[in-house]
Amino acid sequence: MKRFVDTLVKESIDFCLPDKAVAREIKNLPEVKGKKILIAIGKAGYQMAKAAIDSGFVCHKGLVITKYGHSKGDLENIEIIEAGHPISDENTIRASQYAYDMTESLSEDDLVLMLISGGGSALFELPLINLEEIQDINDQLLKKGANIVEINTIRKRLSKVKGGRFANHIRPARVYNIILSDVLGNRPDMIASGPTYVDYSTSKEAQKLIDLYDLDLSTKAKSLVKEETIKDLSNTQTKISGSVDDLCKKAGEILEKEGYDVDILTSTLACEAREAGFFLAAIAKSQSKRKDKKAYIFGGETLVHLRGPGKGGRNQELAFASMRDIDGLENVRIISFSSDGSDGPTDAAGGFVDGKSFDKLKEKNLDYNHILASNNTYEGLKAIDQLIITGPTGTNVNDVSILLIN
Repeated sequence: MKRFVDTLVKESIDFCLPDKAVAREIKNLPEVKGKKILIAIGKAGYQMAKAAIDSGFVCHKGLVITKYGHSKGDLENIEIIEAGHPISDENTIRASQYAYDMTESLSEDDLVLMLISGGGSALFELPLINLEEIQDINDQLLKKGANIVEINTIRKRLSKVKGGRFANHIRPARVYNIILSDVLGNRPDMIASGPTYVDYSTSKEAQKLIDLYDLDLSTKAKSLVKEETIKDLSNTQTKISGSVDDLCKKAGEILEKEGYDVDILTSTLACEAREAGFFLAAIAKSQSKRKDKKAYIFGGETLVHLRGPGKGGRNQELAFASMRDIDGLENVRIISFSSDGSDGPTDAAGGFVDGKSFDKLKEKNLDYNHILASNNTYEGLKAIDQLIITGPTGTNVNDVSILLIN
């Protein structure tokens, strides 16, 4: 089972690596007389920058800002800075200031190639309030279960570079965005908080979210939320180069070759992780008596409400939560993984369970309810050797959860 899961995960993710998509788009870049600058932000930043260079893009200078452990060597004429994710840190500020200075006083003859992927909101930040408060606000939102669109709606208004403000800074130079989407619905204004795209969210929406989640903000932050972001940009072009739809489709193709009848039920799953796990288990119980090989695929990005001090991630929690309700079903497997290889603050991409997993947990004298209540699903799945470990993948297009009935 573990070999099968590892192969399925690897082949699905490999299909969504940005290399080919970036290479295709490099051919469409406008010709310019002046300088060419490359800036790549996000967890797939290194891979996207390397793909651009390998495809013949020659830059005057460049910068990659990516998550710790996600760079894989030097790139010609490009500075690489690793920084904090999902919470910005001092390296985030240093790298973002470098990008800001690099694009100062450009002319209309210059071009900035922006390579944007998920994680860019935390990795590209010049806050208009102090870093400690930015970290605290992000932490409040994550712990209260806000989704990525909600988080970015607030982040934009507290930043010097988000919500189209970086593209406005780059004017009159041209900006060409190649974006790897980690936002459901592929909204370019929300991916990495839209540093080089017009912002469709409003200050009124941001204020409603502050009230909804009862956020503790300073007087300055409250004032900034009332200011609107950039609503008009004439110097940008944008191409979405990959999304969770591609990931679901490839997983389905692989499973069809294995003899499964495949249904992709959604690519916009966005509920609480454990509730999604319970839901997949409920489907498994009702379908477990079928004689054919059936696969149900769910793409999207669930969320976790932190209730305890444990270690885990949304995909691990989804898989772990489903374990109890499929106990004893010998023909059922549930797999859930993140395309970037990093599920929450862990080294795992996700986890998988079957009808024997619950008994394995009990054999280790581990309590299912306690693990779930404390959000300690990493340790629970690790104990029964059912974590999915890929390492950093070089892409980031949300998550996939799969129910197999064999």
